[in-house]
Amino acid sequence: MTSIFTFPKKEHLCGEIRIAKLYAQGKAFIVYPLRVVYSINVEVAQEPVKVLISVPKKRFKKAVDRNRIKRLMRETYRLNKNSLITKATENELTLQIAFNYVADSEIDYSTLNRKMEKALNQIAEKLNSKFVNQNS
Repeated sequence: MTSIFTFPKKEHLCGEIRIAKLYAQGKAFIVYPLRVVYSINVEVAQEPVKVLISVPKKRFKKAVDRNRIKRLMRETYRLNKNSLITKATENELTLQIAFNYVADSEIDYSTLNRKMEKALNQIAEKLNSKFVNQNS
């Protein structure tokens, strides 16, 4: 039995070509400290949502710091992803999302969790508007 609160490898956005295409053709917005780049496609895939999490080496020189921030971002996404995946599955859409950390210092978990919820809600609203426009 698989739990809904997991973040398996098959949900990770991998591949240089896919990532380059997402950054080239995707839409972006900022919910500080996150920059979110997303792409909505009208194809049915095995996984409705694929996610990339990135922390720049330019801002955080030490790998320990980058890894801690990535771990916090993965955890906040993992706990808040269910409504987004449900909407994508219902609307038969696939999403590719990249979360980039843009702050110069590490923020606490509760703030990051709130910001991740806000970002996922904005994507869900875009998903609903795309679905409404598609059926009209």
